[in-house]
Amino acid sequence: MTVLPISRNSNCPSRGRLAAPFNHLTRAVSSALLAILWSATLANAQTAVNDLEIAYQQAANSSPMIRQAQAQLDAELAGKPMARSALLPHLNAFASGGMNTARVTGFGNQTISTGYHSDIFSASLTESLFDGQSLVALKQADSRIQAAAAALAYAQQVVALEVTQDYFGVLQAEANQRVAQQQVNLLQGIRDQTNASLKVGTGDIITVQEAQAQLDAANADLIAAKNAVSVARNQMVRLTHNPVGTLRDVTALEAIGPQPNTADAWVAAALKNQPLLQQARAALHVSEQQVQYAERARWPTLTLSGVGQHAAGTLIPPVAMDQVGASLNLSIPIFEGGHTRASIHQAQALARASRENVANTQDQIALDAQTAFLNLESSVAQYRAAEQAVTSAKVSLEGTRKGYEIGSRSIIDLLTATANFTAAQRNYFLALYTQLVARTQLKAAAGVLTPLDIENINSLLDGSTAN
Repeated sequence: MTVLPISRNSNCPSRGRLAAPFNHLTRAVSSALLAILWSATLANAQTAVNDLEIAYQQAANSSPMIRQAQAQLDAELAGKPMARSALLPHLNAFASGGMNTARVTGFGNQTISTGYHSDIFSASLTESLFDGQSLVALKQADSRIQAAAAALAYAQQVVALEVTQDYFGVLQAEANQRVAQQQVNLLQGIRDQTNASLKVGTGDIITVQEAQAQLDAANADLIAAKNAVSVARNQMVRLTHNPVGTLRDVTALEAIGPQPNTADAWVAAALKNQPLLQQARAALHVSEQQVQYAERARWPTLTLSGVGQHAAGTLIPPVAMDQVGASLNLSIPIFEGGHTRASIHQAQALARASRENVANTQDQIALDAQTAFLNLESSVAQYRAAEQAVTSAKVSLEGTRKGYEIGSRSIIDLLTATANFTAAQRNYFLALYTQLVARTQLKAAAGVLTPLDIENINSLLDGSTAN
């Protein structure tokens, strides 16, 4: 920690008198500030070290996508008692009080002009005995809740998949940066060696220029790799809404394929469990029920009503009246300007669109499950091949370097071996992280990705960065 000196004005007359009394206080405050800064540093260090499970928890707790889906579910849950309320009793109260003036002629020989006070108090109770549309609306509320719950489950799985992809995306970008730096170091050594050979007369300018050109290209790759790390980390911050520090990496991995090892089993699981398909099916139920809702607009409605009223204050003479009544009301729609027929046709068309959306979603989900299955299956072979390729490329580089030193291999051979080694390393890290992401992608495609899967992958991470 760098401490900036505080300048003092030597011409201040109170400097000597004030300095001594505040020495102990200054030391105490400084100690307290240092303790606070040290605690903050430790807290930041703890926050900066992230693993996959913590990243998922941060993303799940702060994801606008999940919060939006949860809010939509809450809204649909509130919609059910709203729909049920149409079938329950409705009780209303009414009160009115006012002053009135009246001028009456033709009632005898004299004109009557007077003012009087009137009060009315009433209560009414209405109970629906039969309402076909309200019954359908209650069923629609259940279907909408199912659709919203499926949307929430889908959002949670999307966030889990995105966190996994972005987490290993950061690690892959950092691995590419390390490989790019290693390539620069190797090429700098080769360039220095060719310059030394040129100075002693055993080399030529062409080899020096070739080595320099390769080094310049490697430096450009290193800059691009550093920028890619920044982009990947920013993407991670967008998901977690927290700073990203040193991420735990994978030091050893045993590649595994799909379990069970049949695509049909994963497709069947996807068609059964995929929340996106469940949401589409629930939306189809809403559309089909909307057709019933529109058709039942032609149905009669039957309600039972009761009213109690107290009225006081009339013109001549002042009287009070109390009355209680009940009625059975039947309403039969006959013609509404073609609105009902148009509503039925519209609902039927929307139901057909929802039905086709279910079919399209089902086809896409089956394709996604098959693709994810094949990707995970092929990632096993790719990882094993990439692992072996790194070993072979390293042996080839070492042999070529020794051959160049004794004169049996050319500078072009050495540069080619260096390029092959760095390419093999890049392919290895790509295959390594692809294998891990592919596991999550298959679970997400099948609709069975859970926090436990994130925890299982997180258990493969080590506390130190892989070399």
